[in-house]
Parts: sequence; structure tokens; C-alpha cells
Amino acid sequence: MSTGTPTRTYAPARARRRLGLGRLTVRVLLTVLILIEVLPMIWMFLTSLKSNSDYLNNSSWSLPSHWLWSNYSTAWTTGNIGLYVRNSALAVFPSLLLLLLLGTAAGFALQIMVWKGRNFTLLIFLAGLMVPVQMILLPLFTIYTQAGISGTLWPLILTYTGANLPLTVFMMSTFYRAVPREMFEAATLDGAGILRSFWSISVPMVRNAILTVGLVEFFFIWNDLLVALTFTNNQNLSTIQVGLLNFTGQFGSTQYGPLFAAICINVFGTLLIYLFLNQKIMKGLTGGAVKG
Repeated sequence: MSTGTPTRTYAPARARRRLGLGRLTVRVLLTVLILIEVLPMIWMFLTSLKSNSDYLNNSSWSLPSHWLWSNYSTAWTTGNIGLYVRNSALAVFPSLLLLLLLGTAAGFALQIMVWKGRNFTLLIFLAGLMVPVQMILLPLFTIYTQAGISGTLWPLILTYTGANLPLTVFMMSTFYRAVPREMFEAATLDGAGILRSFWSISVPMVRNAILTVGLVEFFFIWNDLLVALTFTNNQNLSTIQVGLLNFTGQFGSTQYGPLFAAICINVFGTLLIYLFLNQKIMKGLTGGAVKG
């Protein structure tokens, strides 16, 4: 009897210590991850306010000798960042519109509608995820040149839509699995057709999923460099990533302050979009993990 008492007495204490150690480890790891993410942004922001001599002659983590907020206006005007942002928007948003429209409709057809061959069709879309975009750039370049659209933004729009459509269809199909089919069966009994069931019932029910998929695809497309570099042979059509790659000052010398100011405009702009829509993204991600 006496040998069992210490076990009952000290076991909860050992469990509490183990739990406290586990929590401390998690907090330390989270702190390290936050520092890895935040410190480069702080350094980038400080560098964007420095002059060239300040950047080259002083320590990387030193504060700017003079806080040159004019670097941002220089990047926007002299560096043509405004033009590059506009070109990116003109390439990204039409691609997103096509992706979400086609992906949502395909997900509805593959998961809600019952027809022969839908599982095989889904496998075909999944196979598209395994095709690297690098393999199709040269054939697409030849096709776009022969079609006479190589000097426009259409090659970017078409390539982004085709390359990202398999992922969009797969994600929307996953989200549609959480939608109860009884809703559509009841709508059919009430006389609703396929189009009405799609627009009036399914789209409102997966709106958070559409927003989530749209943001995921937005970041993929906005941060693309390879496709944009391949199909934009005119500086007036360059996207933000190509513009940052070719960012040079007068006489070809790199102006580091305006360069990092342009990078800050790109990075913090997309970060603000994510922070603004963060809650809806979380709802969309968790919505696809629960089957109704």
C-alpha cells in the first residue's frame, strides 16, 4: 500500500512538468519562426529608406542616416513600378476570373452532378498537376507567336489559366464534398434546373472556398517570374516580378534604396491583402476538411 502512494502523488506533477516543457518548446519554436519571417521584412524596410552610400558603407542593420521616403516615389515613377503593377493586375485578375468560373463549375459538375465518367475526368485534371509548366513553355511560345498574340498580355492570361486550372478544380472539388447533396435534390424537386442550382445554391454555399482558392491562385500568379519572363518581350508589358528583376537606375547602376522600396511595395501590398482576408481564408480552409 505504501509503495503505491508516491506514484499517485508524483505522477500528476511529472505530467504537468512534461506538459509545461512541451508548451515551452512550442513557444520557442514559434518565436524562432516569427523572427525568421519578420526580421527580413524589417531589414528590407530599413534598407528601402537608405541612400546608396549608406547601404554600401554602413552595417546592414544600421538605421538610415537620412530617412529617404522619396525612394518610394522614385520607385513608383522613375522605376516604372506603377506600370508594372498595372500590367500584373491586367494579367492576374482576368486569369483569376476564368480560373474561378471554370474551376467552380467543374467542381460542381464533378462532385454534385451524377454522370458517367466523372471520376475519370477528375483523374485527368489531377494528372495535370503533375505536368511542370517548364515543359510547355516552348510549345506555347511557338503557338502564341504563330497566332499573332505574342506582343500582348493574352499569353500570360491563357498560360496562367491553363496551368493553374487543375489545382483550382481539385480544390473546388474538395470543398464541394462538404456541401450536402440533399440541398440540390430538394431544389430539383422544386423545379430548379442545373444553372439555377449552380448559381443560386452552390455558389453562395462555397463563397468562402472561392475566396480561399482565389487568394491562393492570386499569390501563385502574382509572384510568377518564369512565365512572365518568357512571354513578355516588351518592357511596357513587364509584370512586377520582371520589373523588379530589371530594376536599374540611371546609366545602369542599381539604386538600392528605390529597389528595396519597390520590393516593399510588392511584398507589403500582398501581405495586407492576406491580413485583410485572413478570417475568410481560415473559414474556407476548414470548410473543405469537413464532410456534411
